[in-house]
Amino acid sequence: MIPFTDLYAQYESIKDEIDSAIKECITDSNFIKGKAVADFESAFAKYIGADHCIGCGNGTDALEIILKSLNIGRGDEVIVPALTWIASAEAVNNVGAEPVFADINPKNFTIDINRFEEKITKRTRAIIPVHLYGCPADMNEILAIARQHKLFVIEDCAQAHGAEYYGRKVGTFGVAAAFSFFPSKNLGAFGDAGAIVTNNAELANSARQIANHGQLNNKHRHLVVGRNSRLDSLQASILSVKLKFLDEWNSKRRNTASSYIARLKVSAGLQVPLSEDNKKHVFHLFVIRCKNRNAMIELLNEKNIAWGIHYPKAIPFLDAYAYKQHKTFDFKFAGILTEEILSIPIYPEISEEHVNAICDQLLKYQ
Repeated sequence: MIPFTDLYAQYESIKDEIDSAIKECITDSNFIKGKAVADFESAFAKYIGADHCIGCGNGTDALEIILKSLNIGRGDEVIVPALTWIASAEAVNNVGAEPVFADINPKNFTIDINRFEEKITKRTRAIIPVHLYGCPADMNEILAIARQHKLFVIEDCAQAHGAEYYGRKVGTFGVAAAFSFFPSKNLGAFGDAGAIVTNNAELANSARQIANHGQLNNKHRHLVVGRNSRLDSLQASILSVKLKFLDEWNSKRRNTASSYIARLKVSAGLQVPLSEDNKKHVFHLFVIRCKNRNAMIELLNEKNIAWGIHYPKAIPFLDAYAYKQHKTFDFKFAGILTEEILSIPIYPEISEEHVNAICDQLLKYQ
């Protein structure tokens, strides 16, 4: 079988360093906070090009903590792209605010800069552009509109570790950014983990305080009602090891993507991701569009080739958001794309043989 991803192969490639980092944590009984977490926060902030990094429990927590740090809550609205993982929207609900959905650009799957300004009302406080599948959103235009309407820009970088826009790492454009280190991410832990990055010292202090039960520097001095969302030392140690290889792994993903594009672009029945000037895509997922998806899925299943759909329904049409009573025509492109998108295997260790085998099957449907 050709797997969708192979996390064990990645572990095998750096096994000695990972095992040593885990052993050091166990030997030192350093499981919560401490040097391992501080070292990773410092290294990741430097890698992204941000002044501050605050480790937390997961990427969803990172979004919620940013929103709380900005005092966004009941009565406020936050604009979210209609096509993304639900966490981008539920984080808004979970702080008491309301997500307002905007359609996406069918060329790159990120929020459509021509369709979100019309969603802005007097209650709008922020926009969450998602760098979906590893492709940077159109940040220059988003920032210009946000400045005009005095909105916070909160980047959702859960799928875009190392992606660049005009030579800058994503995560450095908005007031803050949220990262997920879910195991399958380009930079993945061995369990749930996340981080916030920001250049705003006040927001960094607030986020660190909220994530640690409302404490900042002094234990048992709870200045605000916070929560428990900490990056544990084992995960931080693993992430510190993996961070050294992230650029190499991303380069391998891009090489695989180039191979897919070169072979599949000749098919009239498929549409491959488009390259865009001044964007460095990191291909957390390689997502094609196809008119005959069910037939392709059936063939892939027959040949034991793993696949995915990211995502089968646009967020406005999930049961959780039925209360909004959205219609299909409210989000034309998000609705169309969920009927056509198909994710095929991409990971740093995938072989050329497997890439060619996948292309051979997909090209049977011209």
